[in-house]
Amino acid sequence: MTNIAIRAARDGGRILMRYLDRIDSLKIETKSRNDFVSDVDRASEQAIIHAISKAYPNHAILAEESGEHDGNAYQWVIDPLDGTTNYLHGFPQFAVSVALREKGQLLCGVVYDPVREELFHATRGEGAFLNDRRIRVTARKSMQGALLGTGIPFRDLRHKEAYFGMMQDLIVDSAGVRRPGSAALDFAWLAAGRVDGFWELGLSEWDFAAGALLVREAGGVVTDLSGGDRHFETGNVVAAGIKLHAEMLRIIKPHLNEQLRA
Repeated sequence: MTNIAIRAARDGGRILMRYLDRIDSLKIETKSRNDFVSDVDRASEQAIIHAISKAYPNHAILAEESGEHDGNAYQWVIDPLDGTTNYLHGFPQFAVSVALREKGQLLCGVVYDPVREELFHATRGEGAFLNDRRIRVTARKSMQGALLGTGIPFRDLRHKEAYFGMMQDLIVDSAGVRRPGSAALDFAWLAAGRVDGFWELGLSEWDFAAGALLVREAGGVVTDLSGGDRHFETGNVVAAGIKLHAEMLRIIKPHLNEQLRA
């Protein structure tokens, strides 16, 4: 199943690269505030779904652009282009994300960066890898010197004060905060030790399903803002190695309003 996920992600990535030098020719639509979709998102998604359905015609699918496709207990969670805004600006930070879960349990996940030819993949219980090299989250124990990744709210701004309060306190002792613009790659880079921790509000399942498995298989922890397991339900997430994760939750806690605690 992981091999099929890899094949599907590569198929989608090839389409992204094919159109990268002719972005001006793409038809772009606005789905909601600061949320866009283009021909290339849909073409990539079709290629991914084709590869999966050919191998597993009875599996269910949840895809960002085409929604839910009925099937059995296995469900593929697909983001054909995570970082669409980056892509449409020619900013080379975007990825394909493909995950498989059964009854809510993640089985495999792939995040593919076609620009750098970096393929992050994980299978439940077998570790996380970048291409053929095993990866691990960092052993950072505190905020001292920690490099954090995040996503600044840009669609739903209801919790912007809470978010910027978190950032203000998290940044005090850290080595800084980075906001590259693709949550799938943020999680993959966390799994590979390129950043020490990550938090974001308002993500969709397809943004980080594969990434969450990568981080866990790389020895990290992924929870909601209260340290619970409702991150896929709420879209609010904190991820890091075990000790730094606990420290991030401690700093974030005072900024949680009633909605963010739920």
